[in-house]
Amino acid sequence: MADSLPLEMLTYILSFLPLSDQKEASLVNRAWYYAAQNALRETNVRYNIPVSSASLSAIKNLGLRGISCISLTNLDGSPASHQVLQSVAYHLGPHLESLCLGGGSPTEASFLALILGCPVLRTLDLSGCNSLFTSGTLLAQPETAQCVRKALSGLRDLNLAGLRDLTDLSFNHLSSCFPSLERLSLAYCHITFELGPTWGSISPQETSPSQLSFHNLLQFVKERAGRLRALDLSGTGLPPEALQALGQVTGLQLEELSLHSCRDLSSEAVATLCRQQPGLTSLDLSGCSELTDRALLAVSRGLQHLRHLSLRKLQRLTDAGCTALGSLHELQSLDMAECCLVSGRELAQVLGSVHRAPPALTSLRLAYCSSLKDASVLTMIPALGPSLKVLDLSSCVALTNQTMKAICTYLIHLSVLRLAWCKELQDWGLLGLKDPSEEPMLSPQLHQEVENQAPDPQEPNSEPQGPSLLMLQGLQELDLTACSKLTDASLAKVLQFPQLRQLSLSLLPALTDMGLAAVARGCPSLERLALSHCSHLSDEGWAQAARFWPRLKHLNLSSCSQLTEQTLDTIGQTCKQLRVLDVAMCPGINMAAVRQFQAQLPQVTCIQSRFVGGADLTLTL
Repeated sequence: MADSLPLEMLTYILSFLPLSDQKEASLVNRAWYYAAQNALRETNVRYNIPVSSASLSAIKNLGLRGISCISLTNLDGSPASHQVLQSVAYHLGPHLESLCLGGGSPTEASFLALILGCPVLRTLDLSGCNSLFTSGTLLAQPETAQCVRKALSGLRDLNLAGLRDLTDLSFNHLSSCFPSLERLSLAYCHITFELGPTWGSISPQETSPSQLSFHNLLQFVKERAGRLRALDLSGTGLPPEALQALGQVTGLQLEELSLHSCRDLSSEAVATLCRQQPGLTSLDLSGCSELTDRALLAVSRGLQHLRHLSLRKLQRLTDAGCTALGSLHELQSLDMAECCLVSGRELAQVLGSVHRAPPALTSLRLAYCSSLKDASVLTMIPALGPSLKVLDLSSCVALTNQTMKAICTYLIHLSVLRLAWCKELQDWGLLGLKDPSEEPMLSPQLHQEVENQAPDPQEPNSEPQGPSLLMLQGLQELDLTACSKLTDASLAKVLQFPQLRQLSLSLLPALTDMGLAAVARGCPSLERLALSHCSHLSDEGWAQAARFWPRLKHLNLSSCSQLTEQTLDTIGQTCKQLRVLDVAMCPGINMAAVRQFQAQLPQVTCIQSRFVGGADLTLTL
């Protein structure tokens, strides 16, 4: 019946499926294959193409399908790489919109030939491509530069992160070819800052052939102020004076600014920036270790349209600063991971206040906030509501079953839940049952709800009742690493998520073969699975589980002491899509078995095998 549907209708239907399901659907028949390819193209999927002669036929087929977004890996100066770049330019170039060469080492000649064949390119990633800038002659010839400028006049996004040999001259040669540039990343490039009142007043003759200077960058920003919307200067050591000079450029209206790990920035500099650039919608101040509550207060007062805010690793940030977050009414994602002085009390009050409309957060990350307690989280969670999709409470070691129950009651639309190293979580919490040994800590409303739904059990392996983990049926990623009190009693019953793609159960000493088999039946769509240091798992358990996981791509079995080469053989027969495997420190597996496995699945690109069979080896293929 489905075969008779028009191609456009099949394409529309398949577009609702997750990426992995679209790939599986393409194998049903020819009609579904073409419909799936159309759906994949419409969702702007990035295709990772390894540079080798074996990829040439695939590149040609991708060209026939009009693929517009690719990433080339293992790129170097070899003839094979040159041949692949020629093929990409010929087959994909006319409709290629996004090209990533990150970390590659192409020659200047092959790179120029490639980009000249990509006239509609909008995004170019050259991060870590140091080979292009070593000589300093890239695009130095006016004729070549003119051709590139004509071909790539529509480029909007340029990533030059991590280039150690980038200089004023090479940056100017390259950037002059992209007059429509809106987004620029120079993250972790070595930029020199010479303090003084003359910033921005340089002439073209003062550009440096040996270093990348802030003077030159500032001149570029002044020239492009009307177009530039996003700037990433993370890890460049940007001082407060430079940030002030940047923010006050006439006509500059930034929307996104990333200053991750600019450790010299002060709260005063951030306050000045907020006054200068009030239109910012995304700001990353992670790792700017000198910032205090004053910086967060300035952000909340000056950036009323902020949607994404990252404050990771701000060790001087306290609860007092969190009081200001209530005025950021458009905030969608908040990252305060590793802010160890934040207990969550003020954040909970801000989000739970009935006198103001709380932000409709879609993502909240509070990992490694060791001061976070149940009392704060239980006040916060009901206010977060159905909009929240991502919650990260990893290493908040004081959280207990009460937090788990609150999550399962109020946050049923979560797609990502990370609770790694929350060691107080027990089977009771996952099952939605009341532990008689615990004192009620819930808010009155939530406590009454849990009391009504979760009768007092006699043992933790009762069937799930009340707000159990089963309520989160939209989960696609779950991390329970090192929640060491969890056992098969709960895992076998609540890990039933047909959409789950990524799961970590590493460092769960009580996980057995029975639990593994139950998880396999309940989570058949897994693509990434971590089970390291699960010492009770054996070959028998994998013999039962592996057949349910044909989509596995990344598998970590390191330090699983009972596994032998029999498990490798089982995985090799059933997990045909596997790409990465870690069996390091598995004493029952030897190198001969690893080599045989690699021969069985040649598409596996990386096998970690340190201390396998007593040897200190890492086999990367």
